[in-house]
Amino acid sequence: MQDLHTLMEWVKQFSQEREWDQFHNPKDLSIGMVTEAAELLDIFRFKTSEDMQLLMVNEKGREHIGEELADVMYFLLRFADMYKFDLADELKQKLQKNALKYPVDTSKGSNKKYTEG
Repeated sequence: MQDLHTLMEWVKQFSQEREWDQFHNPKDLSIGMVTEAAELLDIFRFKTSEDMQLLMVNEKGREHIGEELADVMYFLLRFADMYKFDLADELKQKLQKNALKYPVDTSKGSNKKYTEG
């Protein structure tokens, strides 16, 4: 497995070779993330739990899912690189905040939002 810095370099090189920096503003990169996430979601639309389990073990299903995950990751990494976000640090800080919102003793085994009590 590659480290985050290496992945960001791959995306940066790919984009710069194509002179795409001019198109990678915060709005358009955000739209790209959401669009690709919607394409991932579309794979599962109207699927039963059984259908989804079968997709996860089917070679073509996994390939399609993997491609959409990679597309989401591309836009995420590109945004972070272009606008200097340290994703590891951002994730660590967010997990610390969420630990306060979702203490283990009240959240374990529950999918309720912290505002639902």
